Amino acid sequence: MDKEYDFSKAKRANNVPHLATLQAEAKGKTRITIMLDNEVLESFRQQAKLEGLGYQTLINQALRSYMHPQAMDEATLRKVVREEIAYCIKNTE
Repeated sequence: MDKEYDFSKAKRANNVPHLATLQAEAKGKTRITIMLDNEVLESFRQQAKLEGLGYQTLINQALRSYMHPQAMDEATLRKVVREEIAYCIKNTE
């Protein structure tokens, strides 16, 4: 590597079309450093690969859904109640 570089002809990111697009898409986001368990990270990477997404996007979606939990619809609630009743009956016999 050179010890000195000439940046006199360099362009700003917002003057390079694909970099400007990336910057525009990143508005409202902040780069952070976070420590995650290897198992958690690998799980997100595998799931992201299956869904054709980036693993960071998937982690962001998971955190967002944690912030705003969805109300359970009636059909899902009934299914859960049935499963719990069946489980209780099975384990009391």
